[in-house]
Amino acid sequence: MISTTLGFLGAQEMIVIALALLLLFGGRKIPELMRGLGKGIREFKDAQNEDPEAKVKDEQK
Repeated sequence: MISTTLGFLGAQEMIVIALALLLLFGGRKIPELMRGLGKGIREFKDAQNEDPEAKVKDEQK
């Protein structure tokens, strides 16, 4: 059994979601939305990996 975040979604559900996104936002807007989502996730991961003590030392300078 494959354990993934979206493992409970089948192919048909993914297609329906993709079509709904296409209808709601249009083909030109989707890449921009995905880019923003990726940037937000990247910033969140970077903030999680950041050393809290290093941040305190930087603020004291």
